[in-house]
Amino acid sequence: MHWYVVQTQALAENKALFHLKRQGFEVYLPRYLKRRRHARKTDWVPAPLFPRYMFLQMDTERSRWLNIRSTIGVSQLVCQGNRPAAVPDEVIESIRERESDVGLIDIRREAHFNKGDVVQVMDGPLYERVGLFECQSDDDRVVILLDLLGREVKVKVPIETVATYQ
Repeated sequence: MHWYVVQTQALAENKALFHLKRQGFEVYLPRYLKRRRHARKTDWVPAPLFPRYMFLQMDTERSRWLNIRSTIGVSQLVCQGNRPAAVPDEVIESIRERESDVGLIDIRREAHFNKGDVVQVMDGPLYERVGLFECQSDDDRVVILLDLLGREVKVKVPIETVATYQ
């Protein structure tokens, strides 16, 4: 038994998951909590970690894997040549190790700065501005104190745009 990758049709991961399980396959669809904003409301919904892809465990010698392509919600089985391409078990294990008790992957990015650290904005409209790290505001942004027009201003910027000032 090895793990293989199934490509699903657009937004059909749950449909493919249901029908593959119904056929008796062991299927793994890693999910994470995604922030959804709509009509001035923000909520968190489970979403596929790899949109349009999931993992399926089978024995290619015993399983009728050619039928997987005709499963509802499935686009194709990812192959190498004319055989399905196996995924090492360690890959699946490392993903599953990151799951929480409710089966969701934690993908939050942590700011590796301490309050008061001197940081520099590396991208965006505040490019090359230097300020002091204040705190992490949410999963995607940090608050830094910048000297703008002679006064200190708290600014929220994406976490990936901030680096230690050198």
